[in-house]
Amino acid sequence: MDKPNPKVPDAIRRDVEASWHRFLDLYEPLRPELYRYCRHLTRSPWDADDLVQDALFRAFAKLGCMNEPPENPRAWLFRIASNLWIDRVRALQPEPEPDPERASSREPRAVREAAGTLLSRLSPQERAAVVLKEAFNFTLEEIAEALSTTLGTVKSALHRGRGKLIEPADQGEAPPKPQILDAFCAAFNAGDLDRLTSLLLDKAEIEVVRVHTEYGPEAARRGVFQGMLFGTRRLADPARLDGLDPAFFPNVLPQVPRVEPRLHRGEWLLVHWYAHSDGEAVRAITRVEADGDRLTRVRNYFYTPDVLGEICAELQVPFRSNGYRYWKPSREEA
Repeated sequence: MDKPNPKVPDAIRRDVEASWHRFLDLYEPLRPELYRYCRHLTRSPWDADDLVQDALFRAFAKLGCMNEPPENPRAWLFRIASNLWIDRVRALQPEPEPDPERASSREPRAVREAAGTLLSRLSPQERAAVVLKEAFNFTLEEIAEALSTTLGTVKSALHRGRGKLIEPADQGEAPPKPQILDAFCAAFNAGDLDRLTSLLLDKAEIEVVRVHTEYGPEAARRGVFQGMLFGTRRLADPARLDGLDPAFFPNVLPQVPRVEPRLHRGEWLLVHWYAHSDGEAVRAITRVEADGDRLTRVRNYFYTPDVLGEICAELQVPFRSNGYRYWKPSREEA
């Protein structure tokens, strides 16, 4: 017997989309601060951006089940992000050792490496408490609310954890640059859509982060890669922005962006330079995963100004924001 495979009606999809954008209209002003908080927790711009988006999704879902909206939206979002992060870190921790003495003395290096976030002996709750107090000036009462705990627990966490947040230094030699990055750049900078799509595996995932995901070369040819190569034609013409805020795109020239590989914190990235009448600036960064000489995953960060701003500052390159989201025409019709 075939399993049911219901399709979401277009009317429901449009209603959800319109509600999501109305939600963002209210909560998006808190996003930069929420990103900074998540960045302190995760110690990674990429993980922080994912945590922010997941927190917003969770808040959007929760809001529909609440009798009244939260009195303090800022603290509410921080609480959701805190709980998500703490749950993820705990889920990555290994099972307790059967011998209590061995468990208590065991060096937690494996836990830190598995989680990718615990850079000291701080527990997730301790780290969150210290960040909320030292970086965001939360009161003890606000921290207790954000972490769903008591004042006594907060005071104890701050006492144990304060002063232990240290940004990790880059260690080891720089990894070799994958040859496929040069092939990608050569095809992209030549505006060669056929050569670019030929670098993809048949089931490759291609994503404009938080906006759109496609699978396979043909879908990428018609969609994401087409936009990455030739989208500047639309950005340069206010009449063709289709809901994009023109305030983000002054002086853009209708030229194929220039892409080059840059090393950032041990990872090779593809940096997209866009031409403007007053000079070049970075507007996007792409991360890729490969299997040999073919790409298995391509993630284009275009609507992620917090991530882009941080990385461009560290790379010491000029950056211009595209905003956080793509407004589809259906939003105006809803």
